[in-house]
Amino acid sequence: MFFNLAWRNAKRSRSENFIYFLTLVTAVTSFYIVLSLGKQDVMRFLEEIESDAVNRLLTTLMPAVYLCALFFLFFLVVFANKYQLECRSRELGLYLIFGMKKKRLFLQLMGEGLITSALALCGGIVCGGFLSEIISLTTARLVGRGVIAHQPSFSLGAVVWTTLGFLLIQSVALSILGSRLFHREIYQLLYGEMDKKQNAGNARGGFLTLVPGSAALAVAYWIVLKHFMAAGGAMLLVAVLLGIAGTLLFIRGLARLASLLASSVKSKATHGLYTFTLRQLQENIVHKFISVGVASILMMFTIILIADGSASIMSYSSQLTRGASVYDFTVTGKDQAVEQYLASEQMKPYVADLNRMETGEMKRPAGDDMGSFADWTNLRKQIVRQLPPDVKDPATQGALGYEISESNPAALNLLAVIDTGGTAPNLLPVSAYNRLLEAAGEKTLALASNEAIFYLNPDFFDTAEAEATTMLDRVSAKAQTEGESLISIERRPFRLLPSVPMKGLTADENIKIVTALIVPDEVFDRYVNPDSRTIHWNFCIPKEITEKEGLMRSIMDASHLLKPSGFVYESYLNNFGRQLFYVIAESYTTLYMGFMFLIIACALLALQFLTQMQATKKRYLTLSMLGARREQMKKSMHIQVLWYFLLPLLLACVSGTVGLYAMQIYLHSSSTNIGQTYPLMTVMAGIVILVLTVYAMAVARTADREISKLNWKPNS
Repeated sequence: MFFNLAWRNAKRSRSENFIYFLTLVTAVTSFYIVLSLGKQDVMRFLEEIESDAVNRLLTTLMPAVYLCALFFLFFLVVFANKYQLECRSRELGLYLIFGMKKKRLFLQLMGEGLITSALALCGGIVCGGFLSEIISLTTARLVGRGVIAHQPSFSLGAVVWTTLGFLLIQSVALSILGSRLFHREIYQLLYGEMDKKQNAGNARGGFLTLVPGSAALAVAYWIVLKHFMAAGGAMLLVAVLLGIAGTLLFIRGLARLASLLASSVKSKATHGLYTFTLRQLQENIVHKFISVGVASILMMFTIILIADGSASIMSYSSQLTRGASVYDFTVTGKDQAVEQYLASEQMKPYVADLNRMETGEMKRPAGDDMGSFADWTNLRKQIVRQLPPDVKDPATQGALGYEISESNPAALNLLAVIDTGGTAPNLLPVSAYNRLLEAAGEKTLALASNEAIFYLNPDFFDTAEAEATTMLDRVSAKAQTEGESLISIERRPFRLLPSVPMKGLTADENIKIVTALIVPDEVFDRYVNPDSRTIHWNFCIPKEITEKEGLMRSIMDASHLLKPSGFVYESYLNNFGRQLFYVIAESYTTLYMGFMFLIIACALLALQFLTQMQATKKRYLTLSMLGARREQMKKSMHIQVLWYFLLPLLLACVSGTVGLYAMQIYLHSSSTNIGQTYPLMTVMAGIVILVLTVYAMAVARTADREISKLNWKPNS
């Protein structure tokens, strides 16, 4: 009988309080998603390449995120259970009147909670597994670019830890709330506590609250936009505190002004319960303005975190393409030994387009440690002419250093390259670069003895490289037309050839050859500093192998063959995996925390609204006695629900927009980041709207059911 009663009550609670059960399922889903990260395709891929970094992520960062989620969701579960028990207060009082002991009633509540928790666990794990699978496939598609093989992401360990964490917070929540509930007198359980007299305020008080709230928000926005990094971040903390205070005051003041709106339109005073709706909405928000303000702040964090996570994925995904990279492997070691090993029977099937890439710095004149054989004077003059009118030549301003940045004009970046590395520039023989162009399927170069190419590493300059290359090509083409030489080596004039494809010199992005002069082989041999010579053996995996086994598998197989050699080597996938790790560590956690804040905000609003409705539902019975129709009251309730969710959301959109704009200015160097995120952010915005809609509809449905339970008059 005990089990049957617990089962029947648990079933009734789930059907009557859908939001309560939805909140529990959401908590389980959140736990499972964060704990199953290690089984996703991207993480499996990274474990083979960056095992140490992945282990640190899974053993340090993810447990911290899990504990943070546990902390936030504990309060959410406490509030959900509080609402559930408050709704059943009369029922629990009747159990005690009929002779049930408090201990037995507590056990019954725990039994009901256990049954509901078991069903929530099943639903949450199924939803979490489904979402985790979607996240795995989506992330692999966004950043994997076809090199990541899909495997099921189900994690038994995530199920175990999800179950333990959820049952722990559910048990603690029920214990705390059950203890507080049973300390009430029976008459309090039966009839509820006497309502406290509450003052919703007036229009004058609304203005007195709204004005300082608006001022605090305006000052917070100004600090964020103008002084984001001032005082070592201290001003940002001030802005956050002002923003929190301003949000609470603004929402409270705006709600109080609803009384002015309710009395301003006399023609609508009785039409469609217009005045009643505004008064109810005003009272709901004023009495719960802290909860509504907290929900707005959480929504603001949701907007910022989701936008930032989307920006990380999309901006990094553009960098994770092959781009200018040509080679799959770069090997360094003793010259002859490396060549012999790569030509061995075991390695030969995996080696194509082998290129001995030799580079070195230009030597200096004998006895002159500060001198240089290279003279960039003519090229520098032409680039200075390309500077914008408001930008001065750094050399004339006594500048002590240069910074290459995407926000700089292209001419300023080129001057930085020349002035910082022009004394002893890197040299590259044209024969080695021609082999690189052949591997990339490009046309090879034929340099005359007095011609050179100014090489800019596309992997280093990123998007700034395109502007710099375009400007350099324009200057070189003009000089070639006019028969003018732009540089000289030991007073020997050289022409710069324009429109030459810029490709990555090696597969190892840690080898940062930012710029170089591609010169004829005889010029290289004559002017290269022998002590600075470096040799990198580069090769690609043959296409027939990659088409048969896939790029990832073939590179991994070649890596296993290179390990016993003792040579230092780096593969394209090592660089890919290293960058991908930062994508996961940053974007995954920010998106997860963003959606978790959204769920908490929605559940908080929903439960607060329904709690307030429980305290005022007798008013709807009074309305029915006065002749109000059921459809009128439900329509009034729907309007209240709509604005109860919209008000904090609209303020969150304004604050979130300010925060995103400031982040774009101060934290993101690329001006294209936000533009790249539009497709993904559209999807994320759709998901956010869907979550808000689901919770709002669930609140409206529950409210309609509560109205339907009232004792209607015969003519209702």
